[in-house]
Amino acid sequence: MNLSNTPPLHIPVMLKEILSMFAPLNGRPELRYFDGTFGRGGHLQALMQAEPSIKAVAMDRDLDAIAYGKSHFSEVIEAGRLQLVHGNYTDFADFNLGEFDFMLLDLGVSSPQLDQGPRGFSFYHDGPLDMRMNQTEVLTAAEIIQSYSEEELIQLFMDLGEISRPQRVVRAIVHDRKEKPFVSTKDLAGLIERVDGWHRKGHHPATQYFLALRMEVNQELSGVEKALKPLVLGLKPKGRLAVLTFHSLEDRIVKNVFKSLEDLGRPVNKKVLQPEWSEAKVNSRARSAKLRVFERSDLENAVPEGSHYSKYRGY
Repeated sequence: MNLSNTPPLHIPVMLKEILSMFAPLNGRPELRYFDGTFGRGGHLQALMQAEPSIKAVAMDRDLDAIAYGKSHFSEVIEAGRLQLVHGNYTDFADFNLGEFDFMLLDLGVSSPQLDQGPRGFSFYHDGPLDMRMNQTEVLTAAEIIQSYSEEELIQLFMDLGEISRPQRVVRAIVHDRKEKPFVSTKDLAGLIERVDGWHRKGHHPATQYFLALRMEVNQELSGVEKALKPLVLGLKPKGRLAVLTFHSLEDRIVKNVFKSLEDLGRPVNKKVLQPEWSEAKVNSRARSAKLRVFERSDLENAVPEGSHYSKYRGY
């Protein structure tokens, strides 16, 4: 079955390292793979080519990603090798999907989300101030800008955007929204550019503000923290969970949660993995990437019976 005719719409980040982490699992009977952030299927495509016997479940909260998968991966879906699920990986345990040999979370925003103005993620493409990865959710970036108090906005941009002094921009937002609500990415990016100015060539002054809004809209940090333990508990013995992050706060959460799960297994590498210079040079979106991999223990009783998570063990 040829997947090479299905070109992904973006370059999958750290693919070489992820395939290396997957390689020791090749040859397992009834090999199962869970992709919690399907996107446009770049990582999944490569893994299915590397191991033709693998069966996969791919999940994404973005309806456009699910539609793309149904259209471009129809052959493997019809062959029973791929199941697509519209949902959030943070709710993994609720779907009762069984146990897996290998799992992957790619926590970056997909290229189509960034490059399509109507999705409202980018300050380079004018569109509605939206930023929802799941279009069925209610909260948008426009709602945050319009309804959060001055103090809440300052704290948001400091905490999630890691902006040391967002006060001038926030005061301008609060002042201007009284006369006209912010509804487009161009409106907000223009205000930030006017108030904050350019400090570094090639780095738009709205970058960290948009990042903070996106993370708040999609509850990205709390989602990662919530999801990791149930995902680890969904691994088969000696199975592996790989998490690809693009933000220092996300990576810190992954590192600390993996450390807290030492009774269930261990991190595969002592130090975080980062992309090779050659990859970062040709793919700018790989520059901030970090990869951590957790391997489940082969101990049968890693989770005590009767505990909150014991129900996830055998499905």
